[in-house]
Amino acid sequence: MTWHSREGHIPSAYSILDLIVFLYEKYLNFDWSNPISSDRDYFILSKGHGCSALYAYLEKRGLLSESEILSKNLPSGILATHPDRNKVPGVEASTGSLGNGIGFALGVALALKIDDLPNRVVTILGDAECNEGTVWECALLAPHLKLNNLTVIIDNNKSCDPTLPMGDLVAKFKSFGWHTLEADGHSTADLERVFASFPQLNTTDQPVCIVANTVKGKGVPSMESNYGGWHSKVPNDEELLSIWSAIDNYA
Repeated sequence: MTWHSREGHIPSAYSILDLIVFLYEKYLNFDWSNPISSDRDYFILSKGHGCSALYAYLEKRGLLSESEILSKNLPSGILATHPDRNKVPGVEASTGSLGNGIGFALGVALALKIDDLPNRVVTILGDAECNEGTVWECALLAPHLKLNNLTVIIDNNKSCDPTLPMGDLVAKFKSFGWHTLEADGHSTADLERVFASFPQLNTTDQPVCIVANTVKGKGVPSMESNYGGWHSKVPNDEELLSIWSAIDNYA
């Protein structure tokens, strides 16, 4: 997709791909034949620059076609650098301006609470995104509003460590009043363990935060060891073949 479009954030997509697959296949209530079903759970990708992972999964489940995947960023295409809810089926919020997705998710969760509906809301944030002030405004507000239907997953791939490290995110969210857990974001078994430990809906007033420890560029050793150099790099033909080979080995 990135090779065709000449744009993308491959390492950021690889760090969340396992999380997206887990959410849709193990946790979220979502009808692929009716993606706007009123009883669906809501997934909002706050770190919109990782949208290639979401696009790839939506294609796997039939909401996008291969031709739409390969026409990303073309004038005739519906897929862009960041997800657009007005064009892409299955996308709940147009994101990309970091720090805003959690606000969208909080708003949806609050609306569901007001209407006394059981739907759940999950959003994925990047660790560097947590440098944004809006994240902490929402972190303060969600427990105050008793939004136990809201789950925030932090893609803790350490991308902000060279500039402004976030420190102990588990302790930070816990201090704001969240039910906070930590997991290996690439392990289905560990994610199942964490999600199974969720308090049952309506038995606690706390929103949930999962700090998912991940690797930027997971599955491609050259990216894992040089994710800064690959952050928004487009692979040439030789690199593309090398990436495919690495992913085959990882899978």
